[in-house]
Amino acid sequence: MNRHHAKRLAVVGGAALLGLAALATVPLSRAETSLASRAEHKARILEQIAAEPGAAPSPDTARITPGGAQAVDPRGAAPLDDPLTCLARTLYWEARGTSSRQMGAVASVVMNRLADARFPDTVCGVVLQGSEQGRCQFSWWCDGRADDAGESDAYGNAKEVARRTLNGQARDITHGALYFHHRGISPRWASRFKRTLTSGDFVFYRPR
Repeated sequence: MNRHHAKRLAVVGGAALLGLAALATVPLSRAETSLASRAEHKARILEQIAAEPGAAPSPDTARITPGGAQAVDPRGAAPLDDPLTCLARTLYWEARGTSSRQMGAVASVVMNRLADARFPDTVCGVVLQGSEQGRCQFSWWCDGRADDAGESDAYGNAKEVARRTLNGQARDITHGALYFHHRGISPRWASRFKRTLTSGDFVFYRPR
């Protein structure tokens, strides 16, 4: 049984989306009153909504504010255990130095995988997939180097793109891509998929 089928056995149709949206109004505990904690709380709500194929737009009450996003992982060295940090760190390492448009395209690949039953159903699960076998889906996680984001300006840009993506405020310019690679390489797997976009440093694909 795949994960989306299991979800639908537990909750049906529109009631599922209403339940996810309602999570945005759940009171936070005292330990979650800081700006960063609130942003992480909202990111988890948005992650659940995004994991449902064809989900309704995220409610305004669940959207992460710019200040909240920047308050999360301020030193770029936090554990990879919340959706915003996992997505922002991925954008930093995979697309640092590129435009917000290119970062957004990489973010779309993560979110498209999140909504696809063939991939894990959390953002962190998507970006860290394959690490147990040493065959990471995102190269930065298995390159043997430190994973901290040391350039604060670049990481701030990555967090802003991650925020907008999680909020559902960014258009998917990749047309549903699940895979991408740098233009400087020619992986063997690319010929099996349909190219959907070439943008700056990257080429994007989806299944045929």
